[in-house]
Formats: sequence, structure tokens, C-alpha cells
Amino acid sequence: MTDEDLHHLALRWIAHMCLPEKSTDKIQSSEAFDEVYDLAYDDPESLWKLILEIHRLDGTPKIDQVLSAGPIESLLAQHGEQFIERVEAEAQRDPTFALTLGGVWKNQMSDSVWGRLQAVWDRRGWG
Repeated sequence: MTDEDLHHLALRWIAHMCLPEKSTDKIQSSEAFDEVYDLAYDDPESLWKLILEIHRLDGTPKIDQVLSAGPIESLLAQHGEQFIERVEAEAQRDPTFALTLGGVWKNQMSDSVWGRLQAVWDRRGWG
């Protein structure tokens, strides 16, 4: 995916996540959700770039919640060993990203990846 494609997908995904549940618009915009989900399997490099773009575009609590429990968790559950260094570096560079990581659950991550994630996340505000 090009950077422009990723930017437009990020905007569509954010818009989809902000719509009321079970609304007609949400149902009609679900392809953005599906595209992001598919990237975890088909193109994890693009998913990583997309995560960063979504985070850059919208750092609201609502988007942080679905970004952490969705794309970030999926990326680390399926490709954690490949991406954990980048996640660590981004969390150290950007404290707001470390806060977003606080909403990630272990899912199918290896114990090693999970431990490394916990070492850099900031759980303040996640309860």
C-alpha cells in the first residue's frame, strides 16, 4: 500500500469507529474495518504503518481503545517477534503511544513479547 492509500484507509477506519453501533452508516462503512483486519494476515508492514498513521491522526480515548485492542493487539499476537522492537522504540519516543499500548491484551502473544510490551506501556487511565 502507498502512504496515500494508508492515509485514506486510516481516515475511513477512524470514521467507521466513531459511528454509532448498528447504524446504517456503520454497517455500510464496515469495509474499512475488514481491510484493517486483513492487513494483520496479508501485509503486517502496512498494518504497522497504518497504526502509526491512525495514532497520528486521532489520539482520542475512543480511538485509542479500539486501536490498542484491535490493530495493535492483532499485530503483536500474530507478528510480535517481528514488530516488538519497533513498538518499544515508538513507545519510548512518544509517551502518548505508550498510553495507547496500555489497552492491549495478551491475546496470543508469546510470553516474551508480552513482557516486553508491559515494560514500555503506560497503563494510566486504563483501570
